[in-house]
Amino acid sequence: MTELVQFHQHHTLHEPTLIVALEGWFDAGAAAASAAQAILDAHPSELFASFDIDQLLDMRARRPVLTLEEGVMRELKWPSIELRSLSDLNGRHVLLLSGAEPDHLWGPFITAVREVAVGVGVRMTLGLGAYPAPVPHTREAPLGLTSPSEELLDSLPGYVRGSLMVPSGAQTALEMAIHDAGIPTLGLWAQVPHYISGIPYPAASLALLDAVSRVGHIEFSRTSIAEEAASSRIQLDELVAGNEQHRQMVHQLEELFDAQDPINLGPLPTGDELAAEFQEFLRDQGE
Repeated sequence: MTELVQFHQHHTLHEPTLIVALEGWFDAGAAAASAAQAILDAHPSELFASFDIDQLLDMRARRPVLTLEEGVMRELKWPSIELRSLSDLNGRHVLLLSGAEPDHLWGPFITAVREVAVGVGVRMTLGLGAYPAPVPHTREAPLGLTSPSEELLDSLPGYVRGSLMVPSGAQTALEMAIHDAGIPTLGLWAQVPHYISGIPYPAASLALLDAVSRVGHIEFSRTSIAEEAASSRIQLDELVAGNEQHRQMVHQLEELFDAQDPINLGPLPTGDELAAEFQEFLRDQGE
């Protein structure tokens, strides 16, 4: 058996933030995958580590994509799991773990990523995800938080905090393992309108990047994804306008959404207030 992870040459990292966006479980509207791709498209990155997909993935479930041009096989694109290093707009270091959710060897995979996080001094971990919800596309995508740390959640008011039992994914198991290693960990979840959760929804990706900025003090370029969200909104408005039943459904969702407070969480704090509270929590963790 070959090594599960292969490391590559990279610049020295200083207290990076680890962002996790694995494709697979709970990514309605491809919100997390699109957010991760938007980051990589807008910011130069280096390959920090790659994972052996022959050990981790079921190729019959995640077949490579073949590009054909008039019968000529031009390219075979294989699925991948990569950890890339980059800097945000302010020069802060980031590690981005993206690609397919492993089908096999969750334990060794999680152990390998946790050892990397501890070894390079990751300051915090942010997991990105999205799920379908009864919300209208005419409002900003609501955001929820999850974490193994109740104290961390309490330091960031103004977000949805639900209670349920649900099948989990490798990303959640990874977040809990990293928390157990002493690294503050948050899951950021965008709510995607249930009636379009099966197609790309860039507004949710934009909401995730906004949340990364608010709670993690990490600033990425959002111009491209904001333009995609605006274009998508126009298309959705046109589709809804052409169907009376759809118009009524969206109107009902708007009334329900606007009647919330939101989700009885009280007034939303400002970005500066969130940042100050979160930084205080991180200082307490360090002490």
